[in-house]
Amino acid sequence: MIHRSGFVNILGSPNAGKSTIMNSLVGEKLSIITPKAQTTRHRIMGIVNGDDFQIVYSDTPGILKPRYKLQETMMNSVNMALTDADVFVYVLDVTDRETPDDVYLGKIRKTGVPVIVVLNKIDLSTQDAVTALISEWEGRMPGSLVIPVSALKGFNLDKLLETILEKLPEGEPYFPKDQLTDRQERFFASEIIREKILKNYQKEIPYSVEVGIESFRDEGNLTRISATIHVVRDSQKGIIIGHKGEMLKKTGTEARIDMEDFFGRKIFLELHVRVTKDWRDKPNILKRFGYR
Repeated sequence: MIHRSGFVNILGSPNAGKSTIMNSLVGEKLSIITPKAQTTRHRIMGIVNGDDFQIVYSDTPGILKPRYKLQETMMNSVNMALTDADVFVYVLDVTDRETPDDVYLGKIRKTGVPVIVVLNKIDLSTQDAVTALISEWEGRMPGSLVIPVSALKGFNLDKLLETILEKLPEGEPYFPKDQLTDRQERFFASEIIREKILKNYQKEIPYSVEVGIESFRDEGNLTRISATIHVVRDSQKGIIIGHKGEMLKKTGTEARIDMEDFFGRKIFLELHVRVTKDWRDKPNILKRFGYR
């Protein structure tokens, strides 16, 4: 029996739906999802296994022009994803009127790696508009298959999976067949907290926040987690905590419920808030938070 195995790296603009697509294809919520751009900050792998295949998906941050060190490290993840792919899945939001980054499109073409262009959110468009986009992208990415999907509605993802399997090279699996991801539980705990911050706070707050896991202790059926929410300014600390601590309590409760569902056990979550000035531009602090 022929076995296929390879790295399928998912690229695209911020908020195009890359994380929703990967989560749907993997069958687990590995990447946090919010309506805000720049939700994904790290490269996250999700592994899907069958008897005769192993697909190693990589979700990546949205392609952007960096304005500070944090965004530079996010683009480092994108650049790394250009070097080790067996298949590229390039995701576009059909409602987005912004012109995609031609520099990165050129880099993708130069690799010679097979590319699948995915037109996402077609449920928000018209058939004529989608047909025109298919024609446009067949011209912009010659030799690439263009697939319209709605990741949120689950439309045409079976066609996407079928195409990925067709383009996957023959080879042995890279990871044990029972492995789901390359990330540790501490990482997912911090991301779940950050997702709740993205959903519960407005304006610049979510983009000024990082979550550090101080301790992660398993005690049988209970896991005790202590986490610190780092903000840039003193005023942001008050906003995160809220009146009489109500916002912090809301965020912690929502995060705990999601963690219990994700980890499959009871969670005791303790949250603290700390001002860490200019952490987004300090390489030593970014490294401590897991950015490279």
